[in-house]
Amino acid sequence: MNTFFPTTGEIEELMRAIAQVRIGVLGDFCLDAYFEIDSRVEEFSIETGKRIQHVRRQRYSPGGAGNVVMNLHALGTGAIEIFGIVGDDLFGREMVRQFNDLGVKTHGLISQSTEWDTAVYGKPLLDGEEQQRLDFGPWNTLSHVSWERLQQDITNAREHLDFLIVNQQLPLGWCNEERAEWMRNELCTKWDGRHLVDARHFVRAFRGAALKLNQQEASSLFGQQVDPTHNTDLSDDEAQTLASELGHLSTNPQFMTRGEHGLIAIQCSDLSVIPGAQITGPIDSVGAGDTVTAMLAACEAAGVAPARAAVMANLAASISVQKLKQTGTANESELIRAAHQLAYVYHPTLADEVRQATLLGTSEIEVVDRNALANTARSMNFNVAVFDHDGTISTLRQGWENVMEPVMVRSILGEKYRTAESNLYQQVLQRVRDYIEQSTGIQTIAQMDALVQLVDEFGIVPPQQRLDAWGYKAVYNQALMQMVGDRLARLERGELDATDFTMKSVVPFLRVLHDRGILLYLVSGTDEADTIHEAEVLGYAGLFEGRILGAKPGSRMDAKNQVLSDILQSMSSGKRFVVFGDGPVEVRLARRYGGLAVGVASNEERRFGLNPIKRRRLIRAGAHYITPDFTQWQYLVALLTGQNQT
Repeated sequence: MNTFFPTTGEIEELMRAIAQVRIGVLGDFCLDAYFEIDSRVEEFSIETGKRIQHVRRQRYSPGGAGNVVMNLHALGTGAIEIFGIVGDDLFGREMVRQFNDLGVKTHGLISQSTEWDTAVYGKPLLDGEEQQRLDFGPWNTLSHVSWERLQQDITNAREHLDFLIVNQQLPLGWCNEERAEWMRNELCTKWDGRHLVDARHFVRAFRGAALKLNQQEASSLFGQQVDPTHNTDLSDDEAQTLASELGHLSTNPQFMTRGEHGLIAIQCSDLSVIPGAQITGPIDSVGAGDTVTAMLAACEAAGVAPARAAVMANLAASISVQKLKQTGTANESELIRAAHQLAYVYHPTLADEVRQATLLGTSEIEVVDRNALANTARSMNFNVAVFDHDGTISTLRQGWENVMEPVMVRSILGEKYRTAESNLYQQVLQRVRDYIEQSTGIQTIAQMDALVQLVDEFGIVPPQQRLDAWGYKAVYNQALMQMVGDRLARLERGELDATDFTMKSVVPFLRVLHDRGILLYLVSGTDEADTIHEAEVLGYAGLFEGRILGAKPGSRMDAKNQVLSDILQSMSSGKRFVVFGDGPVEVRLARRYGGLAVGVASNEERRFGLNPIKRRRLIRAGAHYITPDFTQWQYLVALLTGQNQT
């Protein structure tokens, strides 16, 4: 199994291990305070004449280092102990109360009665919209007594804690340059291999410790002046070069986060790049860094290697950012569900810039993954080739998107299809186009499930007039099969032949693979009976020897997923399979199950030549190679037999 894709069993085993560890958190503990103001109540102050803001509801939740604690708690950490400073005020008491309710040990949360206000982010919400924030505690001064007690508590904790997280978030919090230096020495000598630092303002003072840091903070370690408010988006190569330099700073592991591009784990010369997870809906990244910190620490405390810990942290962050208007966390059931749906975004910079393409020899075949050539040559043992059908081999259904789009738009707008205001129509149209772009290659019934949700979301069509997914599929299939039927009729009348509806040179390529003894599979999200019939009409069904699979009537089984899973389980050690497809779904599945992914960026109208939109889509999905068609199939055969032509 590809280690980038944790299984249910692995996650359950990890959670059992995390339930046994004891983790301490030293940091800047803050409180998020939400005051929900109701504008419907109109009253003015007699004394000032100004309008009174009526707070209908107030709620509080831990922030800063407190959010790290909330994430550790969500993961089921065995014991959590905290060290920090709060004020002798109602906010500090509320924070302690909440932590005690969670079972967190708070004896290390020191209450300083003078020159310290509990750090609070006051967030007035006027009719649900956040207003200008009110911050408490920006001028705090840590007393010598408080600092000495913190030092003693950290020293004492060495004997009973498995791991220590150091959080520094406030410029005037528990930390300054001098305290950071003491802490760094303590970590590197007494907590070696048992700590992780996430420092916003004093990261350079912690140089040599185990760090979780972003690209800007990593750059600052090497003397580069970086604006912390500006998110510098490094290319993949630049990020890996920077990460390699981090590995020379210490024998401790380092973790460099890259936002939507994932993160990199480094320990000495061992570097692991984990791509960003694909997220199709709206996101809220507040607190995602704390989710990463908590998961990294929990994994390392449980004995997980840095690269694997980074995979799990990446997965947890993909859950956290999808929790809107809240500081997100991730628990075991959410991790298992997300792991099943996990899709990565690979090489985003290369995907957007065709000028950076590296071609294989004198061919038009692009090498996306530079390790793929060496890995393919070492294997030389491909005995299974899986082909997507529509858009990869057959063009009979070319233009299906143009059929599905109006079906979906009409289904959402119903009787208002012709009368809806332009803004609404364009909103619906864009949502439909975005979804079709994301869902290319999946089963039709799954696309219709999404249509049911869109119809419900917009709420334009009365409930009694809505269809279920199978009903919408019938409407779509009727429209699609009218187009396909017309084309098949022209074939039967001899007006066109099979080469008019197949990708250039794909059939000779299939024959060569078949003659070499490679087992061929044809898989499709289209109904299986239709897929078989079309392959027979186009003349290549026999090459697959009955291994043609598609959607079954009344079934939601994903044929592509099932086939690749079955192949993996049946193949003996040392054998490999290759997947050819023009859609992200089959490419992602090849990645998940450890196969070689060849993206076919086909121009279906011409049947040859590169489609740049598909190229971008396939690279981001994880294709190792991109071919525009099969006219240079000799190069592809050479790849699969270890005779790479450079």
